[in-house]
Amino acid sequence: MTGTEAAGDDDALFVLTAVLLTPAQFPSVLGDDFPAACAALGLEPLGEGYGLVLGQDGDGARWTVAVDDVSLVAVAIASWDCGMEYDLSPPERSVVAALPGWPLALAVSAPNVPAPHDPVPDDDDPDAGPALTPPDTEQWGPAQRRLGADEIARQWANWRGQLDEDSGTEAFTGVEGELHPGVRRVIDELHGYVAEPPPLGRVRSAFASSDARTLRADGPGWSLVARTDDIAFLLLDDEPGEVLPVGRGSELPGLLESLEKMAVRPA
Repeated sequence: MTGTEAAGDDDALFVLTAVLLTPAQFPSVLGDDFPAACAALGLEPLGEGYGLVLGQDGDGARWTVAVDDVSLVAVAIASWDCGMEYDLSPPERSVVAALPGWPLALAVSAPNVPAPHDPVPDDDDPDAGPALTPPDTEQWGPAQRRLGADEIARQWANWRGQLDEDSGTEAFTGVEGELHPGVRRVIDELHGYVAEPPPLGRVRSAFASSDARTLRADGPGWSLVARTDDIAFLLLDDEPGEVLPVGRGSELPGLLESLEKMAVRPA
């Protein structure tokens, strides 16, 4: 979207984009679950969550503004996704925190202001931390692993089609018998999630088709993307850049069904 002025004075924020920070939808780059994502920004994990508004001030400095009016931000995002204009101007009373920097990489900038840069640190604020920065895509770690899983979820059909072309279903890593040790560890941890629910947002469900859902699950060192009517893809911190397909076998369908029942969904 083009920049929108969120205030009319010297503290004006030219809004570039916005994302939700809720149990069912949050920038996974921030953490494996909703409480962890909130903690990364110094926010309390409120049940309703937050909207995160990313923009620049009149000097061009990057700011991330957390607001508690989640519905307002959700309407704006939905409008932009439909190609409609929407003037996102959160009222001051809804602002919970103004954080320097951006946690996500943006390829856009506000017009008629200096190029994006981090604001000058406030030496008078002893609680001020470093500016938020997006993860280094040249490195591999938890944030990059979660971003990779996000991409698979967005491009499921492409990944699934490429796998069929390359190897066929016989080459999928199974979950019975002789298999990859990392896969077995994750499957066991997912069974543990069913037995004892993990922190909120560790397992999330989104629409896939009329008869299926897309499941997204994360844990210490791993991220999983699956469709309830199909296979799963797994990424591990221990295997940089590798995507492990997990075949259905006899174990995966029931596990995915159980995870779907406990997963959080967008409102």
